[in-house]
This record gives sequence, C-alpha cells and structure tokens, in this order.
Amino acid sequence: MIRFSIVVLAASLAAGAAAAGPAGDPARGEELYQACTDCHSLDKNDVGPRHRGVYGRKAGSLPDYPYSDALKSSNIVWNEETLDKWLTDPQAFVPGVKMFFHLDTAQDRADVIAYLRERAK
Repeated sequence: MIRFSIVVLAASLAAGAAAAGPAGDPARGEELYQACTDCHSLDKNDVGPRHRGVYGRKAGSLPDYPYSDALKSSNIVWNEETLDKWLTDPQAFVPGVKMFFHLDTAQDRADVIAYLRERAK
C-alpha cells in the first residue's frame, strides 16, 4: 500500500511539473525583455505601465496609469499562469485591452516571467 501511494504521488508531481511548462531562465528573460522596452520600463510608465513589482500585483491597479476598462475589471493577479496566458495572446486573454505584443514560444514566455518574478521585484 505504501509503495502504491509513493508511485501515485510521484506520478502526480510529474504531471504537475509537465503542466506547469518549462522552467524559466531570468538571465535570458532579461535579454528578451529588451523587446518590451519599446513600450514598457521597469520603473516608469510609458506607452505601457511600469513593470517593477508586476509579479503578484493585481492587473490594472497602478493608480498613475490609464489602463483599459477591460484590464481594470479583469480581477487578474499576475503570476506564472496569468502572465503566460497574457504573453501568449493578450487580446484573447482579456478582450478589449490595448496590448498586442506577444511571445510565440513557451520557453521565451517562461524566461520573461522568471525575469519579472526574480529580478524586477
């Protein structure tokens, strides 16, 4: 019985890891983030809102940035899952938002998310 439980636990953990997607590399994410700087900065609002501290923040919540009504009312909190969906296709994830930029590969998204989580605190 104990052996069966260990096998089930191991299978569950492996399935969860596979569903989570690739591990992100924050150093590579920092390089990829340069493409975001046409509209974003870590510390200043520009065409898009600043990203310092975005991980864990409620979407549309900076008081000094004019977000779309769609994003302000989305009730999203930025984490791995929501950022991945956002960076895959922001307009499909939250119809009516201003952002159109996306990252095609899961690895690129994971790397940018790791950068935002670990280095853009």
